[in-house]
Amino acid sequence: MTMQQTTPRAPAAHCAEHTPRLNMAGQVPEIYKAVVALEIASKKGLDPLLVELVKIRASQLNHCAFCLDMHTKDALAAGESVQRIVQLSAWKESRHFYTEREIAAIELTEAVTVLTNGFVPDEVYERAARQFEEKELAQLIAVIATINVWNRLAVTTRMVPGHYTPGMYNH
Repeated sequence: MTMQQTTPRAPAAHCAEHTPRLNMAGQVPEIYKAVVALEIASKKGLDPLLVELVKIRASQLNHCAFCLDMHTKDALAAGESVQRIVQLSAWKESRHFYTEREIAAIELTEAVTVLTNGFVPDEVYERAARQFEEKELAQLIAVIATINVWNRLAVTTRMVPGHYTPGMYNH
């Protein structure tokens, strides 16, 4: 048996970034500002880490790389653990990382984001209603709806992930 000597490989170059299709904020600032206002109002008074988990999960489901970049960085900056962020896409198998309240919010996020059956199942809504007071539940639904708006804007206009720094947009 002979040992072959190998030379270390140079790291491969990353693929080039894609080009954004459109700058929504620049073209329709009044729409951008309206969504920002909805964002601010929807999350007011809710646990910031819960809000980030919801935004990350919706962004995973919608394949929104820009929002995943933003909200994972914001969550980490707010004190969320890498482990809980990584496990979020498989939360059903890793429930023990989350509280019942967080699970109810994540489950509601999936139901509202995907709408596979054309509606949010009663049992999903009822589990969330048991974990959140009515005003909080209304806000949570608005947070889920808002991140879905952001996801759709970012995916459609091909916003480029990787350049966001936590608090960059501070709304």
